[in-house]
Amino acid sequence: MLDSLIRFSLTQRVFVLALFAVLIFLGVQALRGLPIDAFPDISPTQINVIIKAPGMTAEEIETQITRKIETELLGIPYQEILRSTTNYGITSITIDFNEGTDIYWARQQVSERIN
Repeated sequence: MLDSLIRFSLTQRVFVLALFAVLIFLGVQALRGLPIDAFPDISPTQINVIIKAPGMTAEEIETQITRKIETELLGIPYQEILRSTTNYGITSITIDFNEGTDIYWARQQVSERIN
């Protein structure tokens, strides 16, 4: 059975390629027709904190602002990753939470820790 399928595929290459092209085309058409509700919810639970400090150098922002806020945010439950980027006049802190964490709860926790 398998030998005859292999032999047919090797002798009828154009037919096999056309069959695969039709299958791919039908798959793309089916994907386009899929309603949005059928897609899984893959939105990441991520909070971004952006602080502007005009006139301060990146080193000043890092020592005076970013490190203090990072220290406050380290103890939040379900936190996966905490990373920050500091540039001249601005710092950005990103907190990633475990999948399934309520985004509103996470935002409330971050807000309470910063204030």
